[in-house]
Amino acid sequence: MSFLPCLKKKKLPVPLGRNIFQKHTLPIQQNYQALLETCLKNKCLFTDDNFPAHISSIGMGALLKKLPRNLQWKRPHALHRSPVFCAANRKQLDLCQGLVENCWFLAALEALTFHQDILAAVVPQNQSFERKYAGIFHFRFWHFGEWVDVVVDDRLPVNEAGELVFVSSVYKNVFWGALLEKAYAKLYGSYEDLQIGQVSEALVDFTGGVNIRIKLAAAPPDLWDILTRATYSRSLMGCQTHLGVYFLSVSLPCIQTTKILKNGLVAGHAYTVTGIRKVTCQSGPENLVRLRNPWGKIEWKGDWSDSSYKWEMLSPKEKILLRKKKEDGEFWMSLRDFKIHFVDLTICKLTPDLMSKEDGKKWMYSLKSGRWVKGSTAGGSLGFCKGTFWMNPQYWLSILPAEDSKKSLGSCSVVISLMQKHSSKHRNLAPHLFIGFSLYKVQRESNRKLPPVFFARHQRVNKHQVFLDEREVTHDFHLEPGDYVIVPSTLEPHQESEFILRVFSRKHVLREMGGNTSFSLSKEIVDRYEGKIWKDFFTKHFEQNPEINAVQLQRILNNISWRNFQSFRLSFSLDACQGILALLDLNASGTLSIQEFRVLWKRLLFYLEVFQKRDASRSGKLDLVELQAAVQETGISLSNEVCNLMAIRYGDPDLQISFESFVCFMLRVEIMGEAFRNLTQDGKGIYLRESE
Repeated sequence: MSFLPCLKKKKLPVPLGRNIFQKHTLPIQQNYQALLETCLKNKCLFTDDNFPAHISSIGMGALLKKLPRNLQWKRPHALHRSPVFCAANRKQLDLCQGLVENCWFLAALEALTFHQDILAAVVPQNQSFERKYAGIFHFRFWHFGEWVDVVVDDRLPVNEAGELVFVSSVYKNVFWGALLEKAYAKLYGSYEDLQIGQVSEALVDFTGGVNIRIKLAAAPPDLWDILTRATYSRSLMGCQTHLGVYFLSVSLPCIQTTKILKNGLVAGHAYTVTGIRKVTCQSGPENLVRLRNPWGKIEWKGDWSDSSYKWEMLSPKEKILLRKKKEDGEFWMSLRDFKIHFVDLTICKLTPDLMSKEDGKKWMYSLKSGRWVKGSTAGGSLGFCKGTFWMNPQYWLSILPAEDSKKSLGSCSVVISLMQKHSSKHRNLAPHLFIGFSLYKVQRESNRKLPPVFFARHQRVNKHQVFLDEREVTHDFHLEPGDYVIVPSTLEPHQESEFILRVFSRKHVLREMGGNTSFSLSKEIVDRYEGKIWKDFFTKHFEQNPEINAVQLQRILNNISWRNFQSFRLSFSLDACQGILALLDLNASGTLSIQEFRVLWKRLLFYLEVFQKRDASRSGKLDLVELQAAVQETGISLSNEVCNLMAIRYGDPDLQISFESFVCFMLRVEIMGEAFRNLTQDGKGIYLRESE
């Protein structure tokens, strides 16, 4: 019986109508270092002819109508007497959206700030307006399978008053955000091309990761477990509200007229998921999700908002450390409300183990490039044309049992991603085709493409196939070891485009069938903060003890085989473990949950990295100078006086700080700093009630 696969959107796909196949336009490659040295040698400022200070770089569409009169292009030195590239020790973006409607871009950028090493890969360090300044900057993006370096000059569009018309910083002398947006606009053709987009696209462009999208109206029962694994691993998360019927239209200084709902959410707007927390109320536990509006203002007004009565149901300590009483765009809401008021949740992970519950093992990643060509390989879907479906590119996939898996005889977790490449230099001039893929189980290996009769007689593994008019379609599977065939296709036949196919699994082989040659890449990926330790030790321990006390915490920490720390054995005293527990145990239960412990574990690995870097003598202790450098390395700013006091409190008689003491010291500094920021109204002081 003939049928059409499920379509995600009602609008019809747009045929490209081309007789000659048009390849994806590659970004222009410029050598940043060579250009910088040339400018320094010639004592001139860089001007980028490939993305000029001209209206063509802004675009030729609706954005032009929003531009101020007498638009000018100026360098930061003409806008501020002491411009800086990045603000020191700022953990949040503090960026303001401009005339371009790219909240999706800012929401993804906000998620990056929780992973400073990933942010540093996108925004290379050691760029400034002082040392080796030549008016040239560069940024790195993952672009259809490869990392590209995008070079820009620092001429930025401003109005007559000298104010940036696109992304700007709350701190008027900070310009990294405006320059990053310019580089992203150059990558995709113009500022106009950033008008429409999705958080999921930007997250992949910043990381090269794999996306998992969850429709919250039909969220899986284990959504909280998925969020927990995502939060405490290397994942970036974004979400979007319903379009809805708006209640209020307002115009903000750096935001165009926008639609605010009665509950304080912005209709059809992208948000960043910045954290989760299970709290203990008088009526029982409650799962909370923390979100941030990338505008840095306009917040949720319902339960668990800054002014909600619900906070009175928590212990004073938990309330102090979680609740913020200021309009900064960040807020809490219950998981129940999150599922009601948001459309979907996008999780971008560098290692795709979210749905498999197999933390800390090695993954294999393969990439194949291909194309659909009219009259040759653009066969369309089975629902539209059974006679040509077999013409589509076919890829043989062999799923092998992983050597380190105890479940080698069972199903294997596999993530398959299909991404279409736009053929135009301008991102939004080439409408997305409806794309999807079919997965079939086969009995034996073959290099020949499967014939039409095979598809007439065999059912797909992915029976509920969905075609999306989006850049990327991703599905996760649990497959038995064996041989499979992947058939990527457009919904309708004769539609042309290039694409890349990515497969993630514990162990597999991927190749194109039919003797065609195509670009291939395979590599191994490992989650940096999730190791075999977690799988084999912590999970097993917490299965026996859902909550651990100070004695059990000491036993765990002293039995870990600490990686990359072989100069001497680390040891935690019971007193130190009691201090750690007192700081992290927000609900005063006297124990740590697995969620609270994972927060601690992630911080321990980070502190260990910093400690080793600053322990120049490899003595296992930091002196006062090394301690100050280590604190600065973590992104925290402390005066010398406070560092001296902390060395007296946590150091030995010679004011030497061990790793154990460094951990206690840093946890206290971070948590007290968080408490201060949540309680202060003016950033200078706080007023405490007796219980607080």
